[in-house]
Amino acid sequence: MTETKIFARLKADHDRHRELLDRIDATHGDSDERRELFEALRVEVTAHAASEEMSLYATMLANPDLRDEAQHSVAEHKEIEDYLTELYEMDFSSSGWLTRFRTMKDRYLHHIDEEEEDMFPAAEKELSDARKKELIKIFDKEKPKEKAKAAEEEPSSEEARD
Repeated sequence: MTETKIFARLKADHDRHRELLDRIDATHGDSDERRELFEALRVEVTAHAASEEMSLYATMLANPDLRDEAQHSVAEHKEIEDYLTELYEMDFSSSGWLTRFRTMKDRYLHHIDEEEEDMFPAAEKELSDARKKELIKIFDKEKPKEKAKAAEEEPSSEEARD
């Protein structure tokens, strides 16, 4: 079965996230490089997750055969968002920052691997070609808006608790 555009698009984002995670992991202390890479990751992952939820997850939640996987992934998005907020608020030069970052990195890699290996193939089988075409349009429309929104807003613990 040929992979449809929505899943290829989501995987391309994941590959970019993996690259950013590795580059951040190689940084040291409170450097401009660490801050810039982390901010790029925070904005990208936040926008990706929101757009993915508005497109693919919304459709999966409406399908009883896909609902459990979508709910699980939404919960993991919230977990990653909480990690990103915590890291944003921490001292970038502390040894604790890198330790916490690596915990978040492991959790996020688990999440995207699970999506690519389990969720995407299940959705690929269940969703019509027409619906998959609609999903890529929604994702591509929403992501730039979500990216601009994420770049403008500073994360805070208050938002993380809502």
